[in-house]
Amino acid sequence: MGLDQSNRYSDLSLKEADLIAGGKHLLTAYRLLPQPGLGFLATAAHVAAESSTGTNVEVSTTDDFTRGVDALVYEIDETAFGEKGGLIKISFPVELFDRNILDGKHGIAHMTSMIVGNNQGMGDIIGLRLLDFMAPECMVRNFDGPATNISDMWKTLGRPEVDGGYISGTIIKPKLGLRPAPFAKACYDFWLGGTFIKNDEPQANQPFCPTKEVMPLVAQSMDRAQQETGEVKFFSANITADDHYELVARGEFILEEFAKYDSASHVAFLVDGFVAGPAGVTSCRRSFPNTFLHYHRAGHGMATSEVNPRGYTMLVHMKMARLMGASGIHTGTMGYGKMEGGADDRVLAYMIERDECQGTYFYQKWYGMKATTPIISGGMNALRLVGFFENLGHANLINTCGGGAFGHIDSPAAGGKSLDQAYQCWTEKADPIEFAKTHKEFARAFESFPQDADKIYPGWREKLGVHA
Repeated sequence: MGLDQSNRYSDLSLKEADLIAGGKHLLTAYRLLPQPGLGFLATAAHVAAESSTGTNVEVSTTDDFTRGVDALVYEIDETAFGEKGGLIKISFPVELFDRNILDGKHGIAHMTSMIVGNNQGMGDIIGLRLLDFMAPECMVRNFDGPATNISDMWKTLGRPEVDGGYISGTIIKPKLGLRPAPFAKACYDFWLGGTFIKNDEPQANQPFCPTKEVMPLVAQSMDRAQQETGEVKFFSANITADDHYELVARGEFILEEFAKYDSASHVAFLVDGFVAGPAGVTSCRRSFPNTFLHYHRAGHGMATSEVNPRGYTMLVHMKMARLMGASGIHTGTMGYGKMEGGADDRVLAYMIERDECQGTYFYQKWYGMKATTPIISGGMNALRLVGFFENLGHANLINTCGGGAFGHIDSPAAGGKSLDQAYQCWTEKADPIEFAKTHKEFARAFESFPQDADKIYPGWREKLGVHA
């Protein structure tokens, strides 16, 4: 498809270690599958050209300076993925990336348009999937990064600000169809036992449940629950909107309502980061820097699902979320819930919560950038949590169990308590069956979710004396 640009847009003599040491390039790794009959290196060079300074023909306006900021293919392995294609690595000079005219900061929107932009629609590829990237120090330090995270919640809860532990949460179910009073009552019912509630992503300002009617009632429910339990509660309110001013208006209204009960600091703002994009996330991050920014990722599967030959991986999505300032983001259930994923997906949590981490292809340093908190959601319950914590190796996270709380046989409050007891069971390294004998809510989770109990703890009925 056009000119072979490998002479200009590739340099296989470049060493990755030298590029990293130089600190002036963003490095990327892709899985590439060219159209049949096309050269691998030539197609890779076209990707570099299309992603930076070139197109598929020579143009008269190119000068020596422009050639100096070309993206370059510096490594290839044509057979790395068998029938799915080969590996290519491309270096992007930092000078290529946009900076704000207001403050000189980098932004994810422009970065994405470069590294997974027009190259996704090239006619000479079957597949082009961004597998990993590495941002150098000069770029990392020039992104917003998170302003708050779980450590602020731990402080509000009176816990240590380091390793403060698990925060049990839920999603109000059904996800749609509740009017304001039943919605607020559902919140109250859970808060009698659990800590954190999030709006599900479809819960917005619908005519049957308007924001200005439901949020005052939710604030009242939180106040009642806090007074009755003596415990701090949190609510993550969906303020996602197409328009910056609408998003801010929603946020300001919600904070005002919770402030009436001295609970404005108990509010998080949920932004649907994939569908609203970096503009939605950054509008929240900059307009409400003291409020936990809950990045919901609904829709990401169209780009991140492993069946997709194009798009980018979940790891890429995590790294972008941290750079743009997400306080917390859903990282999946690592094979323990209902969504795609496996045990090795723990790297998604490690990448956003650690100051440095080995990714699929690159070792990323964060240079002191505040951590993004893993949020675990999707088909979880108390029975699945013990193994999840063991696989991850810690429980410094927020977990939202919808059915796992509201499906508890006794009550949503009992569901919330069962989640905290699962955390207690794991921290004590107790045998879950033995632990259940002295912890009613956790024990009743076995009867609430018998299919999970049968799978995870075979023989539980006899051991717990359940004969139903």
